[in-house]
Amino acid sequence: MMQAVEYLRIRDLHAFYGESHILHGMDLVVNSGECVSLLGRNGAGRTTTLRAILGLTGSRTGSIMVNGHETITMATHRIAQLGIGYCPEERGIYASLSCEENLLMPPQLSSGGMSLDEIYQMFPNLYERRQSQGTRLSGGEQQMLAMARILRSGARLLLLDEVSEGLAPVIVQKLGEIIRHLKEKGFTIVLVEQNFRFAAPLADRMYIVEHGRIAEEISQGEIGAKKELLQEYLGV
Repeated sequence: MMQAVEYLRIRDLHAFYGESHILHGMDLVVNSGECVSLLGRNGAGRTTTLRAILGLTGSRTGSIMVNGHETITMATHRIAQLGIGYCPEERGIYASLSCEENLLMPPQLSSGGMSLDEIYQMFPNLYERRQSQGTRLSGGEQQMLAMARILRSGARLLLLDEVSEGLAPVIVQKLGEIIRHLKEKGFTIVLVEQNFRFAAPLADRMYIVEHGRIAEEISQGEIGAKKELLQEYLGV
């Protein structure tokens, strides 16, 4: 069996927004090519963890290693250049630009980003809507565009925040297929999700976040045995 290679390691991470102390010593590891899900109730600190990885919170202390680089003192643009793509919950689609113009916006972080053809193959809906304005896209299409946009950049670590939220089941299913496909292509994925049924089949491991720290780690094979625990933490 191949030795797991760490891509992301967070140790004793504390993060603040102004005076508010949100993360209280987060510890987690994501191995190369893994999909790891952060589960928890609203306000537990999951989104703040993603933002802290990129240096988008206020002050941070602790350690965040990305592909062997300590990033805790790095500026956000330097962290992104290590090959991190962030898909925030609010999506950030430029309303006045067409679907294709939105796709072409991000700078390339490194070689190996997907070509437009590859992206349109993976997201046929976006090819059909490539000339449509950002605001004319449905919620599902906007979510696909937000995900597709980071794939052009050459990022290898994808931070996906609540990608399934508020979308029709058929779109959620499609996004699940896309995440599986990205995993097969060797991407490393951190998935923040409220929707346990969406996250559970995709994740190699799940971390339950509570009060700004990791309360529990559950591997794919333990889900059945830890149903009651999940119920307790998540109400699923």
